[in-house]
Amino acid sequence: MIRCENIVKRFGNHTALNGVSIDVPAGCIFGLLGPNGAGKTTLIRAINLITIPDSGSIFFGDRPICEEDVERIGYLPEERGLYKKMKVGEQALYLAQIKGMDYSTANRELKKWFTKFGIAPWWNKKIEELSKGMAQKVQFITTVVHNPKLLILDEPFSGFDPVNVQLIRDEILRMKANGTTVILSTHNMESVEELCDNIALINKSNLILSGNTRRIREDYGGNRVEVLYNGEEIECEPSLYEIVESGEQDNCRRAVLELPADVTNSQVLGSLISKVDVCSYTKLVPRMKDIFIKLVSEN
Repeated sequence: MIRCENIVKRFGNHTALNGVSIDVPAGCIFGLLGPNGAGKTTLIRAINLITIPDSGSIFFGDRPICEEDVERIGYLPEERGLYKKMKVGEQALYLAQIKGMDYSTANRELKKWFTKFGIAPWWNKKIEELSKGMAQKVQFITTVVHNPKLLILDEPFSGFDPVNVQLIRDEILRMKANGTTVILSTHNMESVEELCDNIALINKSNLILSGNTRRIREDYGGNRVEVLYNGEEIECEPSLYEIVESGEQDNCRRAVLELPADVTNSQVLGSLISKVDVCSYTKLVPRMKDIFIKLVSEN
């Protein structure tokens, strides 16, 4: 859907993006990760043609991106911006028409969204009368009302209570199911694990990791398993496993085992079953938070 090739952007002596390349498949949720100041927002602004790269290319579908494509993009920036003195409905209609919707269609679709999000009674109120959460709902609605082909969300859950976080998550998943491609920039690693098919991690202006979310977690997990069991405490068998942790959990004994690369789970299970009553045997997959911290600290 979106392909960025060797994007370089400098601001004076500061290099914000240093040859960054990402490939966002159509119909996926793509996590754009990195610490503050890494270059994520600069890349997002380049995709929206707000910032022009010094070098490199951006493709929308199979051709170079152009101004007409911007109408097919929905962009929710981290810095929320609504005109506080305007009425809510008036503002929403204005923003929808900027994205190419005619007045009648925009009015009809916005009313549906306002009802769905429980803010229909506020249509004729001024923006300054809204709570922060309600104002963010308005901005989310104006970002998606034109049914964009590409949706770019920068920290979309910031400031929402758990109920509204779930509401936004459900809408993101619904839009993905209907064919929208989503780029999600967030520091919430739980959201990344729950929502993102693929990710790219940028640090200090450089791309340091990209790929399928599940595969990345498995690759960084090593070869460790968690065993819950009843019976005598198991001992190390160096040819099959080393015991990394041991203790008790849920009225069972618990052990975390490190397996050599050439040992199979069947071999380990066969050995364990002959000694103890195995309740569960689970491959340990690291959290994205742990991978994020490890890679950022190393790069």
